[in-house]
Amino acid sequence: MENYKKQVHIEPAMMMGDRFEGHIVQGHIDCIGEVKEIKNNGNSFDVFISLPKSFIPFVVPKGSITIDGVSLTVNDVDADSFRLTVIPYTMKETLFKNYTKGSKVNIETDMFARYVSHIISHQAKASTDALTWKEVDSISSQF
Repeated sequence: MENYKKQVHIEPAMMMGDRFEGHIVQGHIDCIGEVKEIKNNGNSFDVFISLPKSFIPFVVPKGSITIDGVSLTVNDVDADSFRLTVIPYTMKETLFKNYTKGSKVNIETDMFARYVSHIISHQAKASTDALTWKEVDSISSQF
């Protein structure tokens, strides 16, 4: 087990009545990703993380993603990975300071992308299960 996995990143939950801002995350883990590369750009770091292709639809450019409890904005999405731009403060004050190429990370994908996907997939299923007009006529003629 990597040493930093003995640590966790915790932020207090938003309370009712608080001002709403930032990302909406739930604290769930959807999959495990792997740090592929970290590039120091001087005033920021580009962090490239791969994940199972089945989770890519839930990673949205400019959407939110949570890496080991740290909520961030996605910059770019590829076929099986994404890029984050991390500011020096976040790199220093979170678990990101411990990441190297090959580090495994817990990923929570964009909540809204998951919800929309779920709704659309169930609407498509419901439309194939829906009665046809011929079936409706047949049923109504029995009364």
